[in-house]
Amino acid sequence: MNFTLKQLEAFVWVADLASFGGAAERLNTTQPNISSRIASLEKVLDVKLLERQSGVVAVTPKGLEMLDRARAVLRASQALHEAADQASLYDGVLKLGVTELIVHTWLREYLKALKDRYPEVLVELTVDLSVNLTAALNVRTIDLALQSGPFGEPSPGAEPLGCYPWIWVASPELISATDPAEALTATQIAAYPILTHARKTGPHQQVRDHFAGVRGVRLVPSSNLAACLQMTVDQMGIAVLPEAMVHRELASGVLRRINYPWSPPQLCFEARYERQQVSNLIKDAAALAREISAIS
Repeated sequence: MNFTLKQLEAFVWVADLASFGGAAERLNTTQPNISSRIASLEKVLDVKLLERQSGVVAVTPKGLEMLDRARAVLRASQALHEAADQASLYDGVLKLGVTELIVHTWLREYLKALKDRYPEVLVELTVDLSVNLTAALNVRTIDLALQSGPFGEPSPGAEPLGCYPWIWVASPELISATDPAEALTATQIAAYPILTHARKTGPHQQVRDHFAGVRGVRLVPSSNLAACLQMTVDQMGIAVLPEAMVHRELASGVLRRINYPWSPPQLCFEARYERQQVSNLIKDAAALAREISAIS
């Protein structure tokens, strides 16, 4: 009797997540199946790999010695597929986290490219604020985050995805008395509600700080940029939004660009992941994101 790749995969995920249940969720199976795989692997190797103490899963000293070897076997298996140009044989789940701007720009093209390259891989998509994606990446509830900075610390694995500037926009009907070529002052901007990104985000904080000394300023944060865009079209205020999101509205004339000399720093994105991940698929998916973002 020999060990299987599924047993090694279960061992690595339980060790990384310190949880049988977490490994089961990651591998789209049940906790009893994970327990069975670990028990079978320990029997084949005649080694105690994991211990449960007061509900906490710990890797034994011998298990730590075996962990890197288990990762190496899994990577070698994937490398064999790659060497044979058989990436299409990969299966499993890629847990992908993205921010909303990616959804409204090139996510569709990216998912199609992933499907073409890895037809048997299922993508579980999470759309959230960048700060929440960072937290999810740290606890490994997602594999890959396509997110904007600034980042508290560099990621072990990252691919640059380009930068996106912010611009000020409003409905022409809301500011019909204003000359489009005229540069507005902070006081003139503050005469309207200012629609911004969510409170936890850097852009909201930057807008708040910029207008801190302006009397009567009213900030209206939204966790959903698409809703913020629609509110702007509906004349509910002036907004600062990523330029990439408003091309259609500017072209159709339902919004117009506001001439104001300050905006938040541009959003710079990265595809971020942990190098210790089991699958080379994640690294390749990050590189693919860089390719798609460059041509979109």
